Amino acid sequence: MTAPNPMKGFRGVMAGALIIEAIVVALALLVVHRTGGGLASWKGLLVGGIVLGLIVTCGLLRYAWSMYVVLALQLAMLGSFFAVPELGVLGLIFGLVWTYLFWLRRDVAKRMAEGRLPSQQER
Repeated sequence: MTAPNPMKGFRGVMAGALIIEAIVVALALLVVHRTGGGLASWKGLLVGGIVLGLIVTCGLLRYAWSMYVVLALQLAMLGSFFAVPELGVLGLIFGLVWTYLFWLRRDVAKRMAEGRLPSQQER
């Protein structure tokens, strides 16, 4: 039996964070509908595009380059602050969440390289 891959489990955590973020950002569509000129406006399309990007990225987490896609989506949300302030605030909040997740990912990779993970210990 092979040892479990900690990064595979961590991808599940990241996918869960992306889905939660997609749900929360999709709820921002209600705010855009009321304050931003409707869902067919460019603001509604911006929010919808980010939601779609978050959902699609869940399936791409197995690739190393997907972390750059996640980072680009977070930067897009932060950058949209001037167009849709609500989305910018969500970008700030989820940016902090992703900063923590990237820090955890780096810590798990470091411990895995050093052989200090509990799954790497002999029983």
